[in-house]
Amino acid sequence: MVVKVSIVKLGLKNIERNLKQYALYIGATIFSIMIYFTFATLRYSEHISQVASTSSQVKGVLMQSQFVLLLFVSIFILYSNSFFLKKRKQEIGIYTLLGLRKSTIGWLLWWENIVIGFVSLVVGTLLGFLFSRLFLMLLLRLMGLPLAVDFTFSWEALLHTAFVFFVVFLVTSLLNFRVVYRYRLLDLFQASRKHEEPPRANLFLVFLGIISLGLAYWLALQDLLESSVWAYFGLGTPLIILGLTALGSYLLFHQGSVQGLTALRSFHPWSWRGLNVWTVSQLLHRIRANARSLTIIALLSATTITAGGAVFGLYYSTEKTIASFMPFHLMWEGEEYELPAEKVQDQVSFVLKEGIDKEGEISQAYYVLSESTFQNLAKVQGWKLREVSEDDQVLLIDPTLEKAEEGKLALAKEEYSVIHTYTDYLVNVDLLPGKMIVFTDSAYADIPLEEKTYQAVQLYNFKKERGLSEELEAKVPGAFSSGVKEYHLMLEQSGVLLFVGSFLGVVFLLAMGSVIFFKMMTEAEEDKAVYPILFKLGVREGEMKETIRKQMLLIFLGPLLLSLIHAGVALTAFSKLLQMNLVIPVVLWMLGFILIYFMFYLLTVRGFYLTVKPRED
Repeated sequence: MVVKVSIVKLGLKNIERNLKQYALYIGATIFSIMIYFTFATLRYSEHISQVASTSSQVKGVLMQSQFVLLLFVSIFILYSNSFFLKKRKQEIGIYTLLGLRKSTIGWLLWWENIVIGFVSLVVGTLLGFLFSRLFLMLLLRLMGLPLAVDFTFSWEALLHTAFVFFVVFLVTSLLNFRVVYRYRLLDLFQASRKHEEPPRANLFLVFLGIISLGLAYWLALQDLLESSVWAYFGLGTPLIILGLTALGSYLLFHQGSVQGLTALRSFHPWSWRGLNVWTVSQLLHRIRANARSLTIIALLSATTITAGGAVFGLYYSTEKTIASFMPFHLMWEGEEYELPAEKVQDQVSFVLKEGIDKEGEISQAYYVLSESTFQNLAKVQGWKLREVSEDDQVLLIDPTLEKAEEGKLALAKEEYSVIHTYTDYLVNVDLLPGKMIVFTDSAYADIPLEEKTYQAVQLYNFKKERGLSEELEAKVPGAFSSGVKEYHLMLEQSGVLLFVGSFLGVVFLLAMGSVIFFKMMTEAEEDKAVYPILFKLGVREGEMKETIRKQMLLIFLGPLLLSLIHAGVALTAFSKLLQMNLVIPVVLWMLGFILIYFMFYLLTVRGFYLTVKPRED
């Protein structure tokens, strides 16, 4: 009992004495718990089910994202724990020299980890609860739903979070035991003095990395419908692209950076200036160990930028996407209804005829419009009008075509000249999904098909007319199409995806920035004995800061540039697939990513310098 009490007191004393060093680890743990508890709270929130018509999709997305978040924060906490444990190996060695048994040291580390875990869990859940309301309101805002919410503490979310992180801390504590029993006393004291030999570049591997990336980009930008490579490999093609991208990224970091730094060091007009030789030598000395971490960070960053940019692009283009498929805010088949004049911008009542075009065993619906009806609808849409002057001439409206075509059209054993083809939707596709053919008024009158009446309405502020849409839909006995309803449904779905994507993207970015920060702080600890010598040799403080900035810049800039290129190619392929212009949302997303990433760079430069700076007596 005395020993256990001593371990408890010693553990608490260690935490109090090393609180500054523990701050980063505790902060990372609290942040992870806060984010996870927030997601768990949203998942168990009944308010989501009540206010969102897509509640099942919302909960499904939140549950899947929570699982991804669990894996990520678990790995992040394990990495953070290993970083701080490495800093304490000498302390463990001292305990061994003082005669403490390995089991006692293991229980000491266990107790410290449990205390940190308990404190982090309490603080993280409290912060998570405080921020959950804010995040819920943000989610509802993105979904276009009312913001008034009554938010209560979720005990289910608390129990779920406590169980998950109990397991995580149990694993980290077992790993701490493993360190105590695995390493010899000499290894513990030399843990911060082990360095890898500076690597040598292989020019063949550099070219192999470039070729791998070029091939990956070429495959990603191929047309899925026309590419023979995609047709041959099928669903395996994305795995090939991912493998080539990972290989190319690793070789560029592992070999290309060595080649570039070696060439830079050989350029004497630059390398002999200031501490440039020292800067390059420091980077070369650890480039092999950094290559693996930087490759993973570049790939994860590219994935984060791609997913976030794609989701933000979809959300950003919601209104334009709906307008392309449903150009009228309200459409229905049947008689005209009186609507509030102050809300209606345009209202068109029109008739058309429906037929079936049979080609062998294939039947395709088409709709016949008179020229006067077409002009009334086209004017509302702002189309450039073309006149049909002869009865054997027609206009074709077929959005399935990529570009306008002219030629002949065979219809009901008659052949007509197509003088122009429109590739946009004239009316809402869910109500009238077939291609449309425009005849002269006289030719239209002679076509022996049944005539149907439709109504098309444009509203001034359709986003706020969901109630009007629902009221009118309840009145109309036949088919009804609402761009208002579809806009809000798509906004809810894309809003959830944007919320989750942004949330996870920020979490991933903070974690990846922290990984680089931890890595550089480890190297700073290893170099603490070297930098004071440079100061004694007369190196000025400004020169020392400059060389640190250059080293950190290359470490941060490499994965950032490569991830931006990867994401740019992926998002270009994505925009081509969906036939959407995502330039503006993607650029905005990338700028936000770069801003947060740059903050980590500044933080790392400052932390590195404060670590290696000689202490004044």
